[in-house]
Amino acid sequence: MKKLPVSRDRAILQPLQDMTSITSLFPCFGELSEQDWLLAQKVRVSPSTPHEIAEGHRLSHALFVVSGSVRIYKISPGGREVTLYRVGPGECCVLMIASILGETEYEASVQIETETEVLLFPVTAFRKWMHAYPSLRRSIYRQFTERFIRVTSLLEQIAFGSLPERVASYLLQRLPKSEGATEIRVTHEQLAVELGTAREVVSRILKEMAVTGAISLQRGKINVLDQAQLHRYCSPL
Repeated sequence: MKKLPVSRDRAILQPLQDMTSITSLFPCFGELSEQDWLLAQKVRVSPSTPHEIAEGHRLSHALFVVSGSVRIYKISPGGREVTLYRVGPGECCVLMIASILGETEYEASVQIETETEVLLFPVTAFRKWMHAYPSLRRSIYRQFTERFIRVTSLLEQIAFGSLPERVASYLLQRLPKSEGATEIRVTHEQLAVELGTAREVVSRILKEMAVTGAISLQRGKINVLDQAQLHRYCSPL
């Protein structure tokens, strides 16, 4: 991702010109010195940008998302995917940080979902900063805790929750934040990948939810009609 672009699909390196916007998004970097910032780079990538970050990869940079969205997922030996979490603006992938600090191979895979800007720091420098800067260390540990709770919840859903419960939970989580918005743009295949199951199973569950009036189905999108019904799927009696 560091090489200069030769086509529009390649990663595009950008100069770091506005430190204020970066530190407002990542206050933990406020302690970095001018010399530290000389090591930083910002790169713009898109869903079509080729990259090498997958399970077993050795990271050379610590990555922090400035804008956009990155999906972190695992692939089973049979090729089935399940989403662990997403990384958005002001966040990092804690599995990447764990790999960097532990000097181990990365344990997940990455999908760039939208046009995304990423802040890069060399791993050797980042390891030193984790010892030198308390605010950075606290921020990283806080994100570790938040992600651990989310992934633990995901594991509980997979181990103990029914698929209808997981489908309903996903729809409620992905519901647009704007008032009155009900449309979620996702195909049955994409939803199956998110949940690590078969498309046919997801289609059957969605059709059952549509019959009850909880949702309506259109090509490539799902409209949530009754959130209370979806919550009942998540908390069955």
